[in-house]
Amino acid sequence: MSAVDQAPSRLDPRLWASSVHRGDDGALRVAGADVRDLAARWGTPAYLLDEEDFRQRARAFRDAFAAAFADSGADVFYAGKAFLCTAVARWVHEEGLCLDVCTGGELAVAVRAGVPGERIGLHGNNKSVEEIEAALRHGVGRIVLDSFDEIERVTEVAGRLGVVAPVMIRVTTGVAAHTHEFVATAHEDQKFGFSLSGGRAVEAADRVLARPDRLLLLGLHSHIGSQIFDVDGFEVSTTRLVRLHTDIARRHGTELAELDLGGGFGIAYTSEEDPLPPEQLAQGLADVVRRECAANSVAVPHISIEPGRSVAGPSTFTLYRVGTVKQVDLGQDGRRTYVSVDGGMSDNIRPALYGAQYSCVLADRVGSDETVRARVVGKHCESGDIVVRDTRLPADVAPGDLLAVPGTGAYCYSLANQYNHVARPPVVAVRDGQSRPIVRRETIDDLLALDVE
Repeated sequence: MSAVDQAPSRLDPRLWASSVHRGDDGALRVAGADVRDLAARWGTPAYLLDEEDFRQRARAFRDAFAAAFADSGADVFYAGKAFLCTAVARWVHEEGLCLDVCTGGELAVAVRAGVPGERIGLHGNNKSVEEIEAALRHGVGRIVLDSFDEIERVTEVAGRLGVVAPVMIRVTTGVAAHTHEFVATAHEDQKFGFSLSGGRAVEAADRVLARPDRLLLLGLHSHIGSQIFDVDGFEVSTTRLVRLHTDIARRHGTELAELDLGGGFGIAYTSEEDPLPPEQLAQGLADVVRRECAANSVAVPHISIEPGRSVAGPSTFTLYRVGTVKQVDLGQDGRRTYVSVDGGMSDNIRPALYGAQYSCVLADRVGSDETVRARVVGKHCESGDIVVRDTRLPADVAPGDLLAVPGTGAYCYSLANQYNHVARPPVVAVRDGQSRPIVRRETIDDLLALDVE
């Protein structure tokens, strides 16, 4: 039984932003603000983001990898797909990180936030001509190539614009990461990258290096998946990536300057999960890179990583209001209490999409010592509209109560939708007791704005 099960009012610090705590009256505070006041001002559901916690996590990755790779240098690219808006892009730049974008839309956010082109990398497995052109016009620092078609596409656009495009080659290293199939990205049977098997990654390097007039090959890139809790998969992937780096150096007589090890570092959604701190991740990866480079007699290249979830995820929790509570008889399996909240799969699709697990607590009070077996569900017309599948809540949970679900800063707003025409919640940043929306709540007018009749 987890700590959350044993004491449903307890806040496991691994799950929450560093400022979140219960006041003497039992209500949660975040960055000095009472959630009851935040609910009254901004409504529910709402994503509540501790700005200083977000910034601190960004700095922790920046400093840890700068120290671990002090000799060769390291860049930290915040993976914007986790959560991106103008304010967040600006914070990331202010904290000395680079920004990884995957579409023209994400690039537009970065441009609006004033992020310099050389601090931006463009990913994606099917970049359009328009996206490539926008990236090159803004002077992005790298375009990560994902297919032979893209090599030709980037070459053509660079030629038309009269520039040399800085590129990296995404390599599928064949690593089976211990994560859900939908977020594992380095095994062979999936859409991303050039595989090592069959020599496709080597061929991609040959093709890029054959066009120095239009393409500058910075180095190799790999990403093995998401929500990963150890360095074992990274060790295997890095070993294979360094060997490819060495093969290319020997084939072409020059060592590539950079190596991007990707991201996917896990966070704790429940008390059963125990993520590694940035310092341990950085040192573990540095040890592997140095060992493999020494074994292959090549210099340690400049290193990049791409954390997203591990910066944004714990910084935010979602605040809901309970609407209904009902008891369901499960026969020999006892009873379950269904607690319906005013959001659900429109603001957090992850449980329905790939079985993601979350925790929750009563946010406006402690509640009774007696607990019930509970399932927190949303308001949408799907039986799979589940926010927290299995938890224990105080037996006196009732309509009108506030519930808080931690760890919703990554891939919740990014994947938010308008199913059943439910407006998307705001993202409210809190700092020093003050709150402000950095993404406003959608309105009915927003929902109707795209209808043409």
